[in-house]
Amino acid sequence: MRLSEVYLIARREYLENLRTKAFWIGILTFPLIITLALGVPMLLARAKEARTFAVLDHSGFLLRQIEEKQAAQDLNAAFERAAQAYRQGSPAFAELPEMLRRLALALLPLEETQRGQVLDWLAQVDLPAGAGAGLPDPTRALLEQRAELLEWRRDVSPSQLKDLGLDFAQSRYRRVEIPQGEGDAQTRLNQLVAQGDLFAYFVIGPDPVAGAQDCKYVSQNLTDTELHDWFSRLATAVVRQQRLAQVHLDPQTAHWVQAPLEFAGRRLDEGGAEQQVAFGDRARQWAPLAFVYLLWIAVFTSAQMLLNSTIEEKSSRIVEVLLSSVDAAELMAGKIAGTAASGLTVVGSWSVFISLAVAIVPGLLGGSAIAVVQIIANPFYLCSFVVYFVLGYLFYAALLVSIGSLCNSLQETQNLMMPVLVPMMVPLFAMVPVGQDPNGLLARILSFIPPFTPFVMMNRAAGPPAPWEYLATALLMVASIALATRAAARIFRIGILMTGKPPRLREIWKWLRQGEAR
Repeated sequence: MRLSEVYLIARREYLENLRTKAFWIGILTFPLIITLALGVPMLLARAKEARTFAVLDHSGFLLRQIEEKQAAQDLNAAFERAAQAYRQGSPAFAELPEMLRRLALALLPLEETQRGQVLDWLAQVDLPAGAGAGLPDPTRALLEQRAELLEWRRDVSPSQLKDLGLDFAQSRYRRVEIPQGEGDAQTRLNQLVAQGDLFAYFVIGPDPVAGAQDCKYVSQNLTDTELHDWFSRLATAVVRQQRLAQVHLDPQTAHWVQAPLEFAGRRLDEGGAEQQVAFGDRARQWAPLAFVYLLWIAVFTSAQMLLNSTIEEKSSRIVEVLLSSVDAAELMAGKIAGTAASGLTVVGSWSVFISLAVAIVPGLLGGSAIAVVQIIANPFYLCSFVVYFVLGYLFYAALLVSIGSLCNSLQETQNLMMPVLVPMMVPLFAMVPVGQDPNGLLARILSFIPPFTPFVMMNRAAGPPAPWEYLATALLMVASIALATRAAARIFRIGILMTGKPPRLREIWKWLRQGEAR
């Protein structure tokens, strides 16, 4: 085989691929996936309209206490935001609304338990007798002005909350009063829900402390459970406090009784010492799943480019001109090498995008998103991705180039493609089981089945597998590629010049057995 001729064909194939739309779509695929995965959920969450709901309260107390508890939680979030700016000496503290600055300065000197009690008082319309006794003057003054603070919370707009970095429940859920009209209240609410003028409504029974009898949630949309879950959490917290008071059980004792027994996650470093398990550690365990999916896309796209190129040149008779200057083996090798270079160019562009994301994303997104991007940029994962891309592509390219040489159009490839597509689908179906147990028996077995090896070994990267497994599977893939390429060359030599109806599997098997003959 003349390497100079293989190089010329590979160079021509590479330049031809650069001019195709599929090549540039491949380059943009990864950045688009990452951008959509990170950006779309954020945009959709911001664009989601506030859910309107009503409450029919037969208890006479639960709705009021739920709203007071939510007000206390919102005021606590506002305090934490202002207190953080004050402790850091940030100029942003002076830019906060006056009510938030007064809230922070009044609560900062207090202990945490005392601060929680004051926040509960601030959210109440009627203060209990003796509230504020013994507190500093600024705190007592704030209690007297709580109506002004609650008014600010009620009237603050979603855009102002966004500027302040706050997320009040009123931005997502808005309670409306039950409209007056004919019939009972529940009938009117049913009409509003049926017409789409009301997202949902709650019915609180006469004695929610005794039980949930007559408590209902009515909505036409049962897939969006955020409103239901939010209101239920608040109602449960209020009812639990009422029940504790009835049995004269101290809240701290009740909390201790109900506290779960949690086992703190730990991992061992290279020296055998224990380390805490952070978000990045858990995300790193599942990161290979994303790489497996992208590896599948990269291998399939590149191999498909080779298949399309082979069929196009055969149907247009260009291949006959090429075979007048080179033999079939050189033509096949050049086409595989040229398309491999195209695929590596795409993968390289993805690496450049990852590097840019590592530099840009920390200034735009939160800590968890930063951790995800840093995990994606892990050199070990990137190098593994490139190696397994080359191995997987060369294996499947040999299969697809032989299929392409047998067909005159893409339509004729449908029947012959199934034996290739099925093995490529199995690693996708096994991604989660292998990710859960990367060094288990299933993962080890699949690692030594050549059609699955590149995808499964990439999936096991977080394990990671033992060094001997990397070496053994790499040698297995090299041997499998050599066998597949040799078989493909025999088919390619005969099929590339054939016209008419594609051969049957029995004929292809005869070609393989004939070896170099013909």
